[in-house]
Amino acid sequence: MAVERSAPILVASNRGPVSYALGEDGSLTPKRGGGGLVSGLSAIGPDAGAVWVCAALGDGDREAARRAGAGHLDADHTGGQQVRMLDIAPDVFAAAYNGVANSVLWFVHHLLYQTPVEPVFDAEFRAQWAAYEAYNAAFADALAQEAAEGAVVLVQDYHLALVPGLLRARRPDLRIGHFSHTPWAPPDYYRLLPDDVAAGVLRGILGGDRAAFLTGRWAAAFADCCAAVLGAEVVRADDGSAAAVRFHGRETHLGVHGLGADAGFLRERSRAADVDERLAALREQIGPGRKTIVRVDRTELSKNIVRGLLAYRRLLETHPEWRERVVHVAFAYPSRQDLTVYRDYTERVRVLAEEINTEYGTEGWQPVALHVKDDFARSLAAYRLADVALVNPIRDGMNLVAKEVPVVSERGCVLVLSREAGAYEELGADAVTVNPYDVEGTARALDEALRTPDAERTDRTKRLAAAATALPPRDWFLTQLRALQAG
Repeated sequence: MAVERSAPILVASNRGPVSYALGEDGSLTPKRGGGGLVSGLSAIGPDAGAVWVCAALGDGDREAARRAGAGHLDADHTGGQQVRMLDIAPDVFAAAYNGVANSVLWFVHHLLYQTPVEPVFDAEFRAQWAAYEAYNAAFADALAQEAAEGAVVLVQDYHLALVPGLLRARRPDLRIGHFSHTPWAPPDYYRLLPDDVAAGVLRGILGGDRAAFLTGRWAAAFADCCAAVLGAEVVRADDGSAAAVRFHGRETHLGVHGLGADAGFLRERSRAADVDERLAALREQIGPGRKTIVRVDRTELSKNIVRGLLAYRRLLETHPEWRERVVHVAFAYPSRQDLTVYRDYTERVRVLAEEINTEYGTEGWQPVALHVKDDFARSLAAYRLADVALVNPIRDGMNLVAKEVPVVSERGCVLVLSREAGAYEELGADAVTVNPYDVEGTARALDEALRTPDAERTDRTKRLAAAATALPPRDWFLTQLRALQAG
């Protein structure tokens, strides 16, 4: 079935705004998602004719995509949004998503490799890279089919780094932008990639009219990689920052859009009845009169949960006055458990929490309250009661937890923040900053945060909340859209 070229605005991302569960009777149950893209598209409204192109992630999604054919999903399942879900062969999807996107590009940009033994770019990787190219080509084909003449296309993240260049070749009339939600590696580390792959990813993104990032630091690193790997020219603004990259007769403008927290949603949702219930349960678990150090993360390698626990153990060792007076509420929600390294990391977190509780716990006090079942309402409850929020990633594109906690906090919360989080660019002045690798330094920072006077904690939280909500999801999306439309 031919697809009419009619969409003036398109978004492309690996994950779409809806997912499906497939019942034994063949029924499909949709579940709508959230996030900045959903908020952004809702801001322009269903009458804008926008189309969201995404991949089928599981069996339910694939069945929904097959039933839709080359058309769009049932609008009743997507909040009225036009969504085209691509039924990419499961083996191609797995190789592209797990083999390249999550096991190579993610590792490079977050500086996660143990370089004496990894990475190893062998024949297996080359097969996975071919799948990544095919996966990106499927998106480029669909976008080319859906887009009206001169349409604006916003391509999202490292899963789809090749799409702008592939789409440019198919539809040179389009305005194409790419947004990176991750950090960007510096040139020396980025060049761990095979030379042709390193160049291919950069060429792919430079196929767009704009390449946008969460912070100026990541935009600068991208520009540096373009210069080092491709020999491209970096165009500088008056302040010396990278404004554009010129390569092979084209100029790709660079943008910075620091995604913020959705204050209205968070404040309303955090006062819901289910959050109140979980707050009461947490307070009972913690015990009266005790301070809390809260972290909310996926067990993602870059989140640095293990060093956070080691720092807390060191705090209890060096400052015995905090024993029985503080509880580390650690939410470590399992992530990417289909990858062995992530399963091993999740288990290490669990074992270390048990060791701390065994070593320091007493009859009436459990030093670490570890929760591993994902529960958004419980996370919001923890935000409300946190005295200290620990956000210590090895490297992070932004880290919205750092922005959400100050918005929801009831009594004010001291933010202990890694200087390697993208959020540091906006929040660092009012946070207690740590080197994420320095366990001893992080333990000292936790002690400082726990001792912060109430008045100072309140003032810091107000400033943090203001900075954290400067560019809420809808505005974040619309500023990208308008910049691309403006040329």
